[in-house]
Amino acid sequence: MRNDHLRWAGIGCAVLGTVLTVLVVGWRPLLSYDEQVARDLHAHAVAHRGVTHAMRVLTDWVWDPWTMRALAALACVLLWRRGDRERALRVAVATVVATVVQQGVKALVGRERPVWSDPVDSAHYAAYPSGHALTATVVCGLLLWLLPRPAPAWAPVAWAVAAVSVLGVGFTRIYLGVHWLSDVVAGWLLGVTLVALATSGSVRRRGSCPAGR
Repeated sequence: MRNDHLRWAGIGCAVLGTVLTVLVVGWRPLLSYDEQVARDLHAHAVAHRGVTHAMRVLTDWVWDPWTMRALAALACVLLWRRGDRERALRVAVATVVATVVQQGVKALVGRERPVWSDPVDSAHYAAYPSGHALTATVVCGLLLWLLPRPAPAWAPVAWAVAAVSVLGVGFTRIYLGVHWLSDVVAGWLLGVTLVALATSGSVRRRGSCPAGR
């Protein structure tokens, strides 16, 4: 994605995220829709324990925020060893900022998580936004930004894995009854905003040549 396109996507997501945050505070139609989606998915989770177990493995191990942060840390180490220190620092700072932002917004909004008489999973801290969704969006977005240019033949596979990870982790959080739909959407919107901020401006890649040479 070109930088100008990503910049506008970041601006749009920031605006939408702000609007969503205002609505979550007390717009009843949104809250009612969140509750309906949560009830329907929770009923399915209770009735299908095998699926629920698979969702827990995915959300607790494959797409867990710490797994994502480990991937970002590995990318930082590899970039630093190559001498690409500017991009290494951008990835590191963006990953840390994502954690700070999610906890700050959680504290500010203070939204309660869904409560069930027969829970299939549990989670800590406030609900809004989803830290899993935000972290996956930031890390996957940054890793896609690091893809070589021109794009290698395997780039579509990387994009597909990133898309499945970001969308998939959001679904697991709602399915397991620990987040509302709008929590996950907010995580995605904030994540895109942070990726746009982290990748804005030109970066001189190691071994790059001036234009026209």
